[in-house]
Amino acid sequence: MTAPVSSAVVLEEATWREQEAAHAERADALTRAHRERRQTGQPHPVEDFLYTYYPTRPAQLRRWHPGAGVLLAGGADRAGWRWYRVDGVDGAGRAWLDVGAFLADRGEGVAWARELLSRTLERPGRYTCFGMHEWAMVYRTRQVRHQQVPLRLGAEGTDEVVRAHPLRCTHFDAFRFFTEDAVPRNERHLDRASQLELEQPGCLHANMDTYRVAMKLGPAVPGELLLDCFELARDIRELDMRASPYDLRDWGYEPVPVETAAGKATYVAAQREFTVRANALRERLLAAVAALGGTHSRAT
Repeated sequence: MTAPVSSAVVLEEATWREQEAAHAERADALTRAHRERRQTGQPHPVEDFLYTYYPTRPAQLRRWHPGAGVLLAGGADRAGWRWYRVDGVDGAGRAWLDVGAFLADRGEGVAWARELLSRTLERPGRYTCFGMHEWAMVYRTRQVRHQQVPLRLGAEGTDEVVRAHPLRCTHFDAFRFFTEDAVPRNERHLDRASQLELEQPGCLHANMDTYRVAMKLGPAVPGELLLDCFELARDIRELDMRASPYDLRDWGYEPVPVETAAGKATYVAAQREFTVRANALRERLLAAVAALGGTHSRAT
């Protein structure tokens, strides 16, 4: 059996149980509307993205973890949780994340996450794309992704906006959804191999992906950080779709008309705010990764 390191922080059961309950309550509040719609099978063109593109179940968000290097006194009920270990010191049943086991399974992903977060933090944000990625996804096609939502300017008007703006997308996971005709209009061709070289903190999708990174790091990410990442992704998704070519006013979303100077200014101001929030989360995610590197399990 493995044993925790002696320098680990110990949380008394009453303390961490309270934190766990507060986390579950916050997660339930964040996912309530989605869970209610799911009961009736009602789709949502903005919020469903958070559960489909990021394949997350509300139950996953609800599960609280303290992160690496923390002992949970009275945590015997975590014995069946993946990557957790429980001892029987004084009958306390202390539980902790077995870092060695976790890294044996997820070490490559952890290293990639560290590199992505670090490199993105090192770069200045770019604020000249004006959200054209969503427009490029429907350029010269009638197979739009949200069939239940009309295009605000119509098909021809949407295509004209794309023709009038240079495409400066730097995020591969947005670029890969460009239409065939839009791909050569981007300032450069993107691929997965170039992601570490190009990701920058002005990009809405890169900033939403702090949530993806948090999910990939799993129990190494403290619960509060996970939900903070989810909230950022939710807020960015709203701007992303308000600035898109879709007309979402019937769903309660006023457009950010990025085809106009005023709309561009609104979009860039929001981008800059999201950059600050996302970079703060990147720092916290890197701290969670660092805790893995400084915490070791040893055999008794």
